Amino acid sequence: MTRDWITAWLEERIDLWPLRHLIQKKVIPVHRHTVWYYFGGMTLFLFGIQVATGILLTLYYRPSGEEAYESVQFIMTEVQFGWLIRSIHSWSANLMVLTMMIHLFSVYLTQAYRKPRELTWVTGMLLFGVVLFFGFSGYLLPWNVLSYFATKVGTEIAGQVPLVGHVLMRLLRGGDEVTGATVSRFYGMHIAILPALMTMILGLHLFLVQKQGMSVSPAVERAQAGQPLRTMPFVPNFLLRDLFGWFVTLGLLAALAALFPWELGQKADPFAPAPAGIRPEWYFVYMFQSLKYIPAKIGPFDGEVLGVLGFSLGGLLLLLVPFLDRRGASGEPSPLFRWIGIGIIAYIVVFTVLGYFAPAFK
Repeated sequence: MTRDWITAWLEERIDLWPLRHLIQKKVIPVHRHTVWYYFGGMTLFLFGIQVATGILLTLYYRPSGEEAYESVQFIMTEVQFGWLIRSIHSWSANLMVLTMMIHLFSVYLTQAYRKPRELTWVTGMLLFGVVLFFGFSGYLLPWNVLSYFATKVGTEIAGQVPLVGHVLMRLLRGGDEVTGATVSRFYGMHIAILPALMTMILGLHLFLVQKQGMSVSPAVERAQAGQPLRTMPFVPNFLLRDLFGWFVTLGLLAALAALFPWELGQKADPFAPAPAGIRPEWYFVYMFQSLKYIPAKIGPFDGEVLGVLGFSLGGLLLLLVPFLDRRGASGEPSPLFRWIGIGIIAYIVVFTVLGYFAPAFK
């Protein structure tokens, strides 16, 4: 009765056919992997929080080397609840990366990239890249010591890309060094270019998910062979569960922001030495730590160049998984690609832990 009333109320007020179809027809498969479906919506919810808090922060932030640090300091000390908005923005950025990584690898391990969902996987991978660059560009904006040196190291790594590395580094920095011009450039990318890319790719991704429905893993398909798969209506059953997950996420986010407010640190000084133990944000640490273990020279080649090439090739192969996993495309289980995915997860976890606890080798 409740569902019929909600459906009727929405139908009276919505004339757009896609939304009407979503309300009336969309169903969600119910099986042992259903829980992973919620992380996509959770990531979208956190992105919405990023947009809302980011707009509030732009009212006071000044993107220049002379005023960036002071404007953030003003937000945290003078603006009412400014410290809370900034903490929510920073914590939600980290949680968004985490939920997106969980969503990405759950899709990978359940082989949800199989035909006809190849383009859905590709758009998801592109979204992941945009989100990582959101984090990278936003990290510099407070213009403190840690963000300055982390950005300097990150752009130097980008400069190791063969052929286009130097041009790419200058493009990111707005010059040869990390300066106030870099802050202005990163700010422009952070609030204009990246949101535009995110909106376009996200719109296509959501359209494809809606059109193709939720994927079911080969293991569940085999277990349900000859039997109808259990489902539940998207509206209101799955939607209410999704909203409950958002409510829990919001509570966790508020608790983190209130109990562990994001610190500002000291203002960046380009002439000061880099502090000991400098490292990027946690979602880049495994790459940063990996480069430490690569020798400076491997034969005639520069070690960092080979490392950057390796990460680039790995990202490209991950992007092309739907087209490389021919066995998975036919609906059969693909143990090789499953173990590759498990290996990638183990590698990220191990090298991230090493990045925080192992002694530096360089």
